[in-house]
Amino acid sequence: MRPYRSAINTGLQNRPARRLPFPGVRINSALIMHTEGKHSMKRFALAAAGALAVILTTGAVRSADTPGVTATEIKIGNTSPYSGPASTYGVLGKLESAFFGMVNEQGGVAGHKINYISLDDTYSPPKTLEQIRRLVEEDNVAFTFATLGTPTNSAIVRYMNQKHVPHLFLATGADKWGDVKDYPWTIGWQPSYRTEAQIYAKYILKEKPDARIAILYQNDDFGKDYFLGFKDVLGDKFDKTVTTATYEATDPTADSQLQILKSSGADVLMVAALPKMSAQAIRKVHDLAWKPMFIMSNVSISVGAVMNPAGPENGIGIISGAYVKDPSDPTWANDPGMKEWRDFMNKYMAGADQSDNNYVVAYGFSKTILQVLKQCEADFSRENIMKQANNLHDLEIPVLLPGLKINTSPTNHHPVRAMQLEKWNGKTWELFGGVIEGAPS
Repeated sequence: MRPYRSAINTGLQNRPARRLPFPGVRINSALIMHTEGKHSMKRFALAAAGALAVILTTGAVRSADTPGVTATEIKIGNTSPYSGPASTYGVLGKLESAFFGMVNEQGGVAGHKINYISLDDTYSPPKTLEQIRRLVEEDNVAFTFATLGTPTNSAIVRYMNQKHVPHLFLATGADKWGDVKDYPWTIGWQPSYRTEAQIYAKYILKEKPDARIAILYQNDDFGKDYFLGFKDVLGDKFDKTVTTATYEATDPTADSQLQILKSSGADVLMVAALPKMSAQAIRKVHDLAWKPMFIMSNVSISVGAVMNPAGPENGIGIISGAYVKDPSDPTWANDPGMKEWRDFMNKYMAGADQSDNNYVVAYGFSKTILQVLKQCEADFSRENIMKQANNLHDLEIPVLLPGLKINTSPTNHHPVRAMQLEKWNGKTWELFGGVIEGAPS
C-alpha cells in the first residue's frame, strides 16, 4: 500500500536551495585593498576562509534551529487512517490538505508556502510510530498537526516529546493530552472524552436518578476515558448501577456485547465507539427492540458517516454532545461561520459529503493552526511554534458553537472545554439546554 501524501504541490521540491542572508557577516574589502604583494593574498585567503567558516557555522545553527523550514517553505506532518477500521476519519486529513492548498494559493504565511505531508497509518499504533519517525527523521517536518486517534497518538507521544517536536491539536479527545508535565510538547483540541462522559453522567442522574446504566466502549485509552468519566460522577454508585462491555477496534461487530448489556436490565446505554461500530450498534439496539436512553460519543455523530448508514429512523432520540455546528442543522443555514465553511467546501472540496461533520471539525483544526502560524511572525523555530500554540486567547473559530472559544496556555492543553447536549430527531441533531463546562479529572 502506498502511503497517502498530500496532493499539494508547492513547486518547491525541485528548486535549488537558496542561501539565507547572514547579517553582520562581511569581508572588510578596504583592508584587503590596502595590502599588497604576497601577504595580501594570504590575508585575503585567511579573511575569506574565516568569513566562510562563520557563514557555514551560522547556517548550520539556523538550520538546526528551524528544521522543516526554508526561506520559502514550512513542512508540516500528519498521520491519518485513509484505510483500516477508522478510515471514515480519513476525510479530516483530506480537508486539511485542501485547506493548506487554499493558504498557499493566497500567498502562504509570512512568505512561506506550506508543504503538508499526510501519511496513512491504517489506525495501527505500530504503523503510526513508523510513519511519524519517517516524517520527523526523513521528511524533517517542523511539527505534526491533527494526528488522528487515541491509541495511535499514544504510540508516538513520548517520542514526540523526547524529540521536542510540537505535537499539535491532536484529532482525539483523550484526557491525557492535557498532561502538561509529562507531555509539554503535546496539545489537544476538542473537549476531553473524560469531561464529555462526566457531562453525560450528570445529565443521567438528573433525568433518571435510579437508572441502571450499560456502557459499551472500545478497549483502549479512548474508550476507558468514558468509563472513568462516569466513575468520577457516580462514585460509590458505579459498581452497583453500571454494567460494562468492551470491544477491540478490529472486531467486526459488538452484537454479542449489546445482547449481554440488554439482558442486564439497563435502561440507559452509553456507546463510546468509532463510527462504523456506532452505526452497527444503533441498528442492533433497534433490532433487539431495546429502548434505553441512548447516549452516543461525540466522535460518532456524523450524519453522513453514522446516522444515515445506521438508518436515520433507527436512531431517533439518541443524545450526544456537540462543540461544533452541525452542517445538517437548519439553525445554521444563514450563519456567517458556516457560510464560510460551505464556500470553502464548494470551492476546494467539491463533491464531498457536506452532511459529514468531520469536515467541520477539520476546518476548526485548520483555522486554529493557521492562527498559530500567523502569530509566529516568520519565526518558525520549534520553540516559537510551541510558544504560540500555548498562547491562544479567546480565539473565535467560525464553526464552533456560539459561546465557545479557543484558549491555551503552558498549563492548559485542552483548548475547547465545553459542550452542549443535542438529540437526534431522525433528520438532524437538535441542541437543547445550555453550554456545559467541565474540567478533566
